[in-house]
Amino acid sequence: MKQVALVTGSSRGIGRAIAAELVREGYAVCVNYCKSRQAAEELAAAIRDGGGEALAVQADVANRLAVEAMTAAAERALGPVTLLVNNAGISRQGLFQDVDDTQWDRFLAVNLTGARNAIQAVLPHMLREKAGCIVNISSIWGLRGASCEVAYACTKAALVGLTRSLALELAPSGIRVNAVAPGCIETDMVRALGPETRELLIDQTPLGRLGTPEDIAHAVAFLASEKASFLTGQILTADGGFIV
Repeated sequence: MKQVALVTGSSRGIGRAIAAELVREGYAVCVNYCKSRQAAEELAAAIRDGGGEALAVQADVANRLAVEAMTAAAERALGPVTLLVNNAGISRQGLFQDVDDTQWDRFLAVNLTGARNAIQAVLPHMLREKAGCIVNISSIWGLRGASCEVAYACTKAALVGLTRSLALELAPSGIRVNAVAPGCIETDMVRALGPETRELLIDQTPLGRLGTPEDIAHAVAFLASEKASFLTGQILTADGGFIV
């Protein structure tokens, strides 16, 4: 069966690394973006130039109709989605009492409902085939909590519950559901915290460095592979020992 991956939020950062790694593993990839059109189209073009198959599609994952349209476009161009990676997410630091309704609702809509929308869009084909793989990108902050990132941590904790519960529900259909919980990764999100905070995070990481987007991409590729065929409902923490 042809392997087709849909990676949400894959125009940059961790998502971009995941898409590139999956291409190396033989997948055709749908590169999803919300606003970064140029970056997404450049990635898709680079994949095609290298002999792979790729399609860049705009969709705000919080919008169910947009996600359904994206999935249909991916299926027409590449084939039915056999691997879904729910990577799209937003974050913001701030005191909990300052989080207003608009911010709270947006966190839930993108980080949690976005995953729901994507799963429900690809699931009918997976159920018919009794095969498929879903990998959610959670966070160590969803496992241990994060001061001044309460809304973000709540949504990432919810993805853990989604992963474990859905794994149980879909196991009889042969569909595996797992998650990766990244630690402190060298991305724009961490760089925006400033050099002092970055160095502090390195000091708190037992392996003595920040992770790279490629570290997370390798974890996703493993969970999607036959080497992980007996793994479902698992949260693979890739954090350099940060929360051991």
